[in-house]
Amino acid sequence: MINKREIISIITASIILAFVITFLKDLTTFLYALGAVFFIIIINTAGKKWAAHAFDSEIEVKIWEEKNYMRSPNKLKGQKRQTYYFGILIPAILSIVSFGYIKWMAALIFDVKATVYRAAKHHGLYAFSELTEWDLGLIAATGIFVTLIASIIGYFIGFPSFTKYGIYYAAFNLIPFGNLDGNKIFFGSVVIWSFLVILTLIGLFYTFILI
Repeated sequence: MINKREIISIITASIILAFVITFLKDLTTFLYALGAVFFIIIINTAGKKWAAHAFDSEIEVKIWEEKNYMRSPNKLKGQKRQTYYFGILIPAILSIVSFGYIKWMAALIFDVKATVYRAAKHHGLYAFSELTEWDLGLIAATGIFVTLIASIIGYFIGFPSFTKYGIYYAAFNLIPFGNLDGNKIFFGSVVIWSFLVILTLIGLFYTFILI
């Protein structure tokens, strides 16, 4: 299930990414991009939630954020940790400074926690069961994979723009940086990350030729 906080994050990310894609074009184009990105994110999130359920865990998607990024630990004593919403800042800033040429499509990350059932099954009731990097990598990889599959289906049923946006979304989220899915996949399994990168590059190649 998607909770209210996730819905707000997904809608916010959809608006930001639709702005990045269209960059001050007409309202009709913006609304089409908004709908396409919204469904791409929903599909991606559903894939990850399904994978998390298979690991007896739960995920919650949210706007990509980093706390006290690139600040000295000595400066943090007695201070409140500062949160930087990279999922809003990076796409918007890159789009504006490049006049719409750079279309950064990564805006969401996810937190994961094991359910009580998983902890009880593996370690006894009230015990804590943390997921491994392999588990996190598979959860994130599932989201990327279903996004690519949905993009292929979109092309064959006559929605080429949906296909292009979906492949772009997968490509940027595969970047192994920060808390993005690509970082989780890379440290979970370089082989799976490499496989998804190859699939995405093939998809990007065909979007430039066919779309």
